[in-house]
Amino acid sequence: MFGITTELMITVIAALAAAGSFAAFVFPMLQRGEKKARYKNVIEKKKKDLFLATKNSLDKKNNKSLSAKESVTAFFRAQQIAGELGEKVRAKLLTAGIRNPKAPLIYIATQIGLPIFLVLFSMLILSAAEEPPSSGAKFFVLVGAAFAGFFLPRLIVKNAAIKRQEELSLSFPDALDMMLICVQGGIGLEQTVERIADEVAEYSPVLAEELGILSAEMAMLNDRRTALSDFGKRVGGYGKSFATALIQAEQYGTSVSDALRVMAEELRDIRMSKAEEKAAALPPKLTVPMILFFLPALFIVILGPAGLQASAAGIGGG
Repeated sequence: MFGITTELMITVIAALAAAGSFAAFVFPMLQRGEKKARYKNVIEKKKKDLFLATKNSLDKKNNKSLSAKESVTAFFRAQQIAGELGEKVRAKLLTAGIRNPKAPLIYIATQIGLPIFLVLFSMLILSAAEEPPSSGAKFFVLVGAAFAGFFLPRLIVKNAAIKRQEELSLSFPDALDMMLICVQGGIGLEQTVERIADEVAEYSPVLAEELGILSAEMAMLNDRRTALSDFGKRVGGYGKSFATALIQAEQYGTSVSDALRVMAEELRDIRMSKAEEKAAALPPKLTVPMILFFLPALFIVILGPAGLQASAAGIGGG
């Protein structure tokens, strides 16, 4: 029989440790490549979509004709309301990073269909119960299922948007500092945004995608303000302030580098104030853990020897 010796165990453990170290070293590099490839695919798709949208708009202008149905006021009003609702839903989904053109339709259909499904499922469960509940309990269960089905998609999208905003807020100040360096070096704004998007693609793919889309829109659209405004709506927070500052700089003819410098200083002050707020909120948060975990151990260490001596003295005296 083949016996497992100590040397064999050491060799196997060393080989496994070497393989794990190699995987830990290579896996982040593979992830960086995947993030950059995903970022490139998103930007190329956005450029194609912008090209097709521009082409379709030109074709519509050249072949513009109004039919009798489209001239009806009621139909036009219904179309306008549907368009406004779709734009609101699309804006909400864009803040969550969902860019699928069919996403607003799926979102609205889910908000309509999911309450119906949950209500029917609740009715099936209630009817299969051995002891049927009262009419009041049935009413509350069905109403709760309907409300849950209606607000669940909104809650999911809102949570995704909040997480995305947090990630963008963490990485945007550093990207703004790099933009300021590029602009002060004489690089144009479009080239600056594209270059910074390539630089941040490894550690912040979300911001890289948004900056890449902004670069593509500024390069292919005639109106730079529209591209910046759309970027502010998608990113929000610091991105919205960034877009507003650049729009105002272009509108009033001020220097872009001055606007970026002022905003970079403001972001540094904001980050410092947030760090100070977190530091100030730390002592109250540590009070309860200290009372529950540190003080009992401290009392045992301090009073334990005295208690042992007192008990030993009592036993000896007795």
